[in-house]
Order: sequence, then C-alpha cells, then structure tokens
Amino acid sequence: MASELSSVGKKKLGVHSIVMLIVLDVIALALAARVNIFQEFYFMADLFPLGLAITTLIVLFFMLVLDLAIENMPTARPAFEIGMLYVLSIFWLAFNAFSTSRWRNIPMSCSAIPEGYPDERKWCRDVQALKSFVWIEFVALFFTASFLLRYAITQHNRGRTQVWSGPLSRYVPRDPSQRNEFMRQTVTDYFGARGDSTFEKI
Repeated sequence: MASELSSVGKKKLGVHSIVMLIVLDVIALALAARVNIFQEFYFMADLFPLGLAITTLIVLFFMLVLDLAIENMPTARPAFEIGMLYVLSIFWLAFNAFSTSRWRNIPMSCSAIPEGYPDERKWCRDVQALKSFVWIEFVALFFTASFLLRYAITQHNRGRTQVWSGPLSRYVPRDPSQRNEFMRQTVTDYFGARGDSTFEKI
C-alpha cells in the first residue's frame, strides 16, 4: 500500500494528471475522434492527433496509477517522468507541425462555408478547436516537464540530492535532516555529517 502523498506530491499530481495534461488530452482526443469520424479516418493529418492523444492518455494514466499504487515505483521518479514528458512533447511538436500545415486550407472563419452545409460547418469548427488543443497539449507537456526539471535541480542544488531517488509525489523538501523512506542509508546517517555522532569528542 502506498504511503500518503506529500504536499508537493499533491500539487504535482494535480497539475500533472488532472488539470493540465489528462483533461486537455481527453479534449483533444474527443475532437480528433469527431474530425476523423467525419473524414472516415482517411487523412493522416487527422489521424496523427488521434493516435498521439490515445498514446499520451495511456502513458499518463499508467504513470499516475503506478505512482499512486506503488510507493517507490521507478516510473514515478523525476528523471523518468521528466524524460517521458519531454519525449511526448517532442512527438506532439512534430505531429502538430505536420497536421497544422495540412489544415492551412481550411477556412479560419467557418461561417464562410455556405449555410446549406451544416455538417461541413460543424466539422470546420471541430478542426479549428482541435488545431488549438493539440498546441495547448504540447505547451502543457513541455512546461510541466520544464517545471519538474527546474524544481528537481533547485532541490538538488540546495543539497537535497534525495529528490532524484524517489517519487516526487512523496517528496518532503522542508525537512532535509529527515531521510525519506526511499533513500539509501549512508555512513553519515549513522555517525552524522559533522561529527555529531556518539563518537564526537567531548
């Protein structure tokens, strides 16, 4: 059974899994599905966001579940999470550039489509919304990864190198003297780092 989440962990999971990434990805997935249903899953520019949204949702879901279920899961450690989020953001950037270039001929103002084509108007609005959300998803992934990287480096520079050794969801930054459960004990844990052990000279 996993231990209770730290305050940092609750903030990280709130941004990582609920607000910015999974919800945005589900919205992008729903829009991509609507666009592809109208086009009968024919155009690659429409299929890329659909496939990538499904892949991202699966990856984020399993990262979240494993982090919550297993106390010291390697996939929940900062190095893995940051690396995975950057990889996903690179894929979103590449596929977004491809799809956006293919969508450039779709009118920006869907009202330009005659009123006699309501389905085409609805499809046009879905494409414009999808175009926005695929870039929002990229930005959210990139900035979440960058925030986690900056936070971990800041903690490391303050001497809290244990930040890399366990999940951020259970990391407690304001008590550096207390070793986290996922830290490996060293000689200084027994004898003290500055001679404050039982062998200290009187």
